[in-house]
Amino acid sequence: MTDDASTGEPSAGPPPSVTPPAASEGASAAAPAPAPASSWRSALADVDTRLFGMITAVIIIWIAFNVLSGGDFLTSRNLWNLSVQSTSIAIMATGMVLIIVSRNIDLSVGSLLGFLGYSMALVQTDGVIAFFNVKIDLGSIGDSSWIWVIALVVGISLGALVGAIQGFIIAYGGVPAFIVTLGGFLVWRGMIFRTGDKQGQTLAPLNSTFRLFGGGPDGSLGEWKSWIFGAIGCVLIVLALWLARRRRQRYDLKVRPLWMDIVFGVVGCGVVLAGVGLVANNYISPITGDPTGIAYPVVILIIATLVMSYLARQRRFGRYVYAYGGNPEAAELGGINTRRTVMLTFVLMGVLVGVSAAIQTARLNAAVTNLGVQNELDVIAAAVIGGTSFAGGVGTIAGAVLGAIIMQSLRSGMVLLNIDSPSQDIVVGVVLVTAVSIDSTLRLGRKRVALAALAIGLIVAAAVIQTGRA
Repeated sequence: MTDDASTGEPSAGPPPSVTPPAASEGASAAAPAPAPASSWRSALADVDTRLFGMITAVIIIWIAFNVLSGGDFLTSRNLWNLSVQSTSIAIMATGMVLIIVSRNIDLSVGSLLGFLGYSMALVQTDGVIAFFNVKIDLGSIGDSSWIWVIALVVGISLGALVGAIQGFIIAYGGVPAFIVTLGGFLVWRGMIFRTGDKQGQTLAPLNSTFRLFGGGPDGSLGEWKSWIFGAIGCVLIVLALWLARRRRQRYDLKVRPLWMDIVFGVVGCGVVLAGVGLVANNYISPITGDPTGIAYPVVILIIATLVMSYLARQRRFGRYVYAYGGNPEAAELGGINTRRTVMLTFVLMGVLVGVSAAIQTARLNAAVTNLGVQNELDVIAAAVIGGTSFAGGVGTIAGAVLGAIIMQSLRSGMVLLNIDSPSQDIVVGVVLVTAVSIDSTLRLGRKRVALAALAIGLIVAAAVIQTGRA
């Protein structure tokens, strides 16, 4: 028995497939055409506008400084130096993102960097591990060619320990992070003068292998290794896009159009290969006369960025940090060990400070008492300019790295224009306040106010640059 078209009575058997009747010409004309599965507007809606804005800002800054400097900014030599100079702040900024996302702050990173750098240098020059009044003499090990490994382990371990101490006081003691890290800002700077009974003397020279972490002609991959590294980067970009697309399909989530992923892959690989060919390998070392290649600090930054992005986006720890920053009460009620999560963010920050301390100390080939001065301000500024919100729950690792590049690009460009140091600080301060103002107004939906803040910031910064030329 089948369905009766006039009465609509059900049949006794399984329902057959129903073929709709042919529509009349009028109905066919009135019926709208089915919307395409994806449109330009919906595709563009999937783009991270904050990250895209950061990339656009970098491009504008580079072009502007290149024009003002008569073509001296966009040279392989300047861009190579810019990449190396950005690494230390960028590495610490990746950790500062999680600190700020969890509604905290760390003002001690600059002083801690100086203390850790001094401790690592003391291991290499005196063969001593020192912390406050505790001294461990390494004996014959201090003369070993592998002393740089011990120095790295000491620096990173001390960083993790200091982070754990500060994180424990904040998370379990209930003391505000601003107060704890402000105290650390003073304590760790003073500890430089109490470490190893050196009274803040300059420690130099350092181990020859350790110096490679600072970059330079010897601290680089060289030409063919840089091409291999770039090829690996292209493979990782394509693999990441494919895995992300596959993951979203598996869970029936909205998937970007295939053409957009192809564009992202082509552009990403193009940028990587252009960076290797036009910057890293195009910069000829003035010492060796050979292509320098990608500097080791840049390699370390890329690895740190990938690891931190993985922790923030793919691991439970990162999701807990963002959940806590978005709504601490809900995260607590949801069963998240919020105290442990907050403490671990400071431990991770300490580890990253240790890595940055090794880079800066190796670059100088010495440990000095003013190492890391004002670095905490640059790190916080890089994270905030990169889109991290002080309200918590919002921030990306890639954005923080781009924020560090913007900061260093401003300083590098102003040096080429012979802008005096006080004016450079004013410009960086104006950029920071402008970035926070734009973020705050956009969160409130005030786009016109955000545009006004951007215009005022650009005008003030341009006026300072114009009047600050030496």
